[in-house]
Amino acid sequence: MPDSVIVTRLRAAGCVFAEDEARLLMFAARTPAELDAMVGQRTAGLPLEQVLGWAEFCGLRITVAPGVFVPRRRTEFLVRQAVAIARPGAVIVDLCCGAGAIGAALAAAVEGAEVHAADIDPAAVRCARQNLPGGRVYQGDLYAPLPAGLRGRVDVLVYVAGGVLGQKPRPIEEVAPDDFNAIVDANLKGCFLFARAVAPAMKRAGGGRIVTVSSRAGLATSLTGIQAYAAAKHGQVGLVKQLAQELGPFGITVNSVAPGFMATSPDYERQWNAYSEEFRQNFAGRIAMRRMGKPEDIADAVLFLASERASWITGQILPVTGSPLA
Repeated sequence: MPDSVIVTRLRAAGCVFAEDEARLLMFAARTPAELDAMVGQRTAGLPLEQVLGWAEFCGLRITVAPGVFVPRRRTEFLVRQAVAIARPGAVIVDLCCGAGAIGAALAAAVEGAEVHAADIDPAAVRCARQNLPGGRVYQGDLYAPLPAGLRGRVDVLVYVAGGVLGQKPRPIEEVAPDDFNAIVDANLKGCFLFARAVAPAMKRAGGGRIVTVSSRAGLATSLTGIQAYAAAKHGQVGLVKQLAQELGPFGITVNSVAPGFMATSPDYERQWNAYSEEFRQNFAGRIAMRRMGKPEDIADAVLFLASERASWITGQILPVTGSPLA
């Protein structure tokens, strides 16, 4: 298949970096038939990383598979912050690890690190075991599969999971209940389960920090146009405020960072690509700061709320949008 045909197919499907993606697909395919199949998967909406079987993260090639969470490049900033404060021989736990990208990056950067990772999904565990050959990877829900000695040692929880799971906006009468529930599970129920898991240890320790990454969609309508996403993020905001009231007497703060739109994950790249050329060109001009957000903008806000500098701040939603909210 000629290069130009591949590029044309990818660009027609909304791939912004069609030329770069075409080169990667051509290099990875072993036969013309495999190349055609891979291009078909990509144009059907499968993330490039899952088509290739790997993703770049913190300078490492991370093995991924269909259905396994693709590590987001914006998370690299948080990894760098963790590396800066980690001591040699640090014990690192990567819960709901997906492909184990965070654990692998920290294992490579922190001398003598003891890395433990866990995920409930068998496919994710298989990937994580490839990416963490010297680590300890367990299959199970949250803390359940971890060695008993690791439990009860949580200072900070940052809940980042979420997204729209590849779904597209549809009229409400066309939304299946299972699709609605899947987004609510990732964005709201998962937040509840993680907070539920760490609260006892934080209470025993006399304090802790819980920070969620919600969304501007939890404070207004959603640019995604997806009903479940807006509902789940509004629910997460309510959960943060209620937990702040409940856990405050134990010295635990609960806050949320609500970012504006950033094309920093496969889901949001697809959303961005679906907008018209005119919309994309004018988007930054509608932001008061006249620029798109960066992963560091989110990470800096999270680090502040997780620090001692925010010890008397709880139940707050910090918009990181580059504009005042209407």
